[in-house]
Amino acid sequence: MAEKISILIVDDEDSVRDSLYNWFIEDGYEVECAENAKQALSILESKDMDIVLADIKMPGMDGLEMHRRIRSLNKDSIVIIMTAFAAVDTAVQALKDGAFDYITKPFDPDDLSHLIRNASSQISLKEENKALRSKLVSLENVEDLIGSSNAMINVLKEVEQVAQSNSPVIITGESGTGKELIARAIHSNSKRKFSPLVSVHCGALTESLLESELFGHEKGAFTGAMYNRKGRFEMADGGTIFLDEIATISPKMQIELLRVLETKTFIRVGGNKEITSDFRVICASNKNLKQMVNDGLFREDLYYRLNVVNIRIPPLRERIEDIPMLVDHFLKKYCTSMSRNIMSIDKAALKRLEQYEFPGNVRELENMVERAIVVGNEKEIRLKDLPFDKGMSTSSFKSLDDLEKQYILQVLDKYEWNISQSAKVIKVDRATLYNKIKKYNLNSPKK
Repeated sequence: MAEKISILIVDDEDSVRDSLYNWFIEDGYEVECAENAKQALSILESKDMDIVLADIKMPGMDGLEMHRRIRSLNKDSIVIIMTAFAAVDTAVQALKDGAFDYITKPFDPDDLSHLIRNASSQISLKEENKALRSKLVSLENVEDLIGSSNAMINVLKEVEQVAQSNSPVIITGESGTGKELIARAIHSNSKRKFSPLVSVHCGALTESLLESELFGHEKGAFTGAMYNRKGRFEMADGGTIFLDEIATISPKMQIELLRVLETKTFIRVGGNKEITSDFRVICASNKNLKQMVNDGLFREDLYYRLNVVNIRIPPLRERIEDIPMLVDHFLKKYCTSMSRNIMSIDKAALKRLEQYEFPGNVRELENMVERAIVVGNEKEIRLKDLPFDKGMSTSSFKSLDDLEKQYILQVLDKYEWNISQSAKVIKVDRATLYNKIKKYNLNSPKK
């Protein structure tokens, strides 16, 4: 690893620079020298150095201030301070500011070599962690985002473009198109990807519960508040907060949300301390927010604050060429989890899927494939395994709500009204499913 490590020596004494330069070159390191802090910072602005070995006492800017400047450049360089015995207190302050270590002059060559080797090991570990994290992020993207149609490629290009910014994003699209997957893709490709992505399903919560969920609460703030609780904005510090079903929030919460977006500060329910959080906000809606603004149902100022970037997810009927790829993906997913050996779909069944309009979009297609694997008893999915012969056609439903109602009821019946399992299949949380059951007045046949 030694030949891959670069070292910048910063010392105003020629003899120190020359001796260290020759020593480290002989050991196979890449070495640069600077006679003062200003020259060192100029080098660091133009190239990355793994280790900076700097004297703490230099004319002009000292090593302590230079270390602070290096940190402000967002460099990953490991800084080691060289100091005379009388300046050890200052070196200790450098450690508190984030320096890797210090060594006193005159130093023992073996001690310095050992220190450089430790720093090199730290660099190797950081590089391994970066490679592992990058691999994990890549695998997540490959598995979750399925589609090669022009419509889907355009969406992925938009994701790539907006991921590196901190601007708010609104993701629009019909139910079941995969808005949360796109939010996750934006987050996982952003500079915030190693900080939390915190999701809030606004439509599943009442106004008071949503307020507590977003901002947190203090002990005793209301009946049942037995302890202090962080809110989702606080949890998202350094990361991203995803607000799903943003169109459902009340006028009061719209005002609160606007204030938080403008100031990045908030107060917990029942508290008086202002909390600051560095978050990026991504919202999703299956409703036309611009029309809601025109109808006086959504604040115009909040809409423009959120709608810096708008990504529309096309419905499945606009990208039917992706259906074979999606079916293949869901076949592999559920055959693996169910230990089934159905790894293909016959031409008639696939053609029927491509002709269907999918008001429930990708979520509905996934449910169809899962159901076909459960009921099928051959080595491939046949037309008889799909729910079309059960009246599952677009014309049989009066509205999207009607489809959703029947779909939820079908899943609940299949899993004998096991709420946790049904919510997992439908891809919502338990609270959302309970609200849907209440909305559609659904009842278990056991009651």
